[in-house]
Amino acid sequence: MVSTRELGDLAEGLAQDYLRKLGYEIKATNWYHGHLELDIVAQDGDELVIVEVKARSGLRYEHPSEAVTNSKIKRIVEAADAYIIEHESELDTRFDVITVIFFQQGHELEHFKDAFYPTM
Repeated sequence: MVSTRELGDLAEGLAQDYLRKLGYEIKATNWYHGHLELDIVAQDGDELVIVEVKARSGLRYEHPSEAVTNSKIKRIVEAADAYIIEHESELDTRFDVITVIFFQQGHELEHFKDAFYPTM
């Protein structure tokens, strides 16, 4: 049986491959600021894209996107702010979510652009 961490790592790898095929430039993966983490930081044209990746095995529970709660969004935005400051990025920033649901015979990947907006 695959652990939750292994499932997450596999989903992040699939998400990176998917983004590269779309022409995104991957800037960082599993980027940490203290205890805060950004799964994928990418560039799509003139936008910095912060990508949260969520995975599930089958559909027994909630859809993976439902795990992106308000408190999770707050932590992602805080980490993104730190990344932007540290890398002196002046690009517009977008927040996307990629979900991966694994089935016995494969997986389903969904990409939600502009999945959420940072609150002021």
